[in-house]
Amino acid sequence: LWFIEGAWPEFAGRKRRTAHYARNVTLGLLNGAVVALVFSGAILLSSEFAREQKFGLIHWMRVSDPASWLVAIILFDAWQYFWHVLNHKVSLLWRFHAVHHSDAELDASTALRFHTGEIALSSVARLAVLPFLGMTIVQLAVYEAMALPIVMFHHSNVGISAKYDRLLRMLIVTPWMHWVHHSDYKPETDSNYASIFSFWDRLFRTFRLRHNPLEIRLGLEEFSVEEWKPLRRVLAIPFTHDFEKRHN
Repeated sequence: LWFIEGAWPEFAGRKRRTAHYARNVTLGLLNGAVVALVFSGAILLSSEFAREQKFGLIHWMRVSDPASWLVAIILFDAWQYFWHVLNHKVSLLWRFHAVHHSDAELDASTALRFHTGEIALSSVARLAVLPFLGMTIVQLAVYEAMALPIVMFHHSNVGISAKYDRLLRMLIVTPWMHWVHHSDYKPETDSNYASIFSFWDRLFRTFRLRHNPLEIRLGLEEFSVEEWKPLRRVLAIPFTHDFEKRHN
């Protein structure tokens, strides 16, 4: 995606792309280490409890084993949608999620740019959600393996035609959808929350589109200046004293 974005960008004129990627990937690796060291064992235990006790929606629905995989992926994607909405509507969650939205140079690496606090809160929520759904750790791993390339694609700065984007978004979230979500115009920021399947936004009436993506101003204006680009400043965003005043 890094090479494709360089060859066929939608938003041209990006500079210091390697440094930008390095910051976001470093943050992604830090978050991966936190999940692995702090939360992975607890997440495994919670999902194993549900499997052994046949607890959770998937077990209660009494679907066949092959069907349980499809149900698990759809239900967890629904959870991802609602968790994303909460990250925009709940003040504490938005403080951390704003780090993701503060990236004015949106590209595939932005898919890895989340504050460690948001990753920790999301992991804690999963400890309850996974057993409630009755989802196994293997099903979660398959979901994550499906989600990562799709999420990186719809964050990317790849110049894709309106025709092909329209075809793809019949099923999955696409760049034209997600660029709107990363607009600094709040009604657009509060739209297009889905992770894998695009139909959640149509179902819950949060779908929004721009006819000309180049008109979108990406990021959060006050955090797009040079002083907020170093990683230590990115991590400080949730603790900015006048954050609430500037974002309400």
